[in-house]
Amino acid sequence: MVLALAMAPEGAERSDDFTVEGVLLTDVGGTIPAKVLSTPGMIGMMERSATKLALDHLPDGQATVGFEVCIKHVAPAAEGATCTVTARLVEVVDERKWRFEVEVREGDRTLGVGTHERRVVTRA
Repeated sequence: MVLALAMAPEGAERSDDFTVEGVLLTDVGGTIPAKVLSTPGMIGMMERSATKLALDHLPDGQATVGFEVCIKHVAPAAEGATCTVTARLVEVVDERKWRFEVEVREGDRTLGVGTHERRVVTRA
C-alpha cells in the first residue's frame, strides 16, 4: 500500500492553551498536599498538540500514531493553572516518521520539554 502524503514543512508549529484540571491532575497517591499537573497528563497534552499539527498537513485518510516520547518534567503547575503546550516539527524522515520538539509552559516558566515522534498511517 502506498501512502499519499502531504509534506509538512519543517519548522511548522502549533500552540494550544489548557487548564490544569480533571484527568490532568495528580496528588501522587495522596503523598503531596495539593493536586498538580501529572507527568502523564503533560505528555498527553504534548502528544495531542503534535497530533493536531500533523493532521493540519496530512491528506484525508491519513493520521499519525505516536511511537516515542523523551520528556523531562522540570517544574510543577498547580490545579487551575493556565498552561501553553507547543509542538514544532523539526524533522521528517521518509515522509512517514515525524519528529517534534514539544514544550509546556506556564507563563515564562518551563514545565516540560522534550521530543516526540509520530508515524504516518492510513486511517481504517
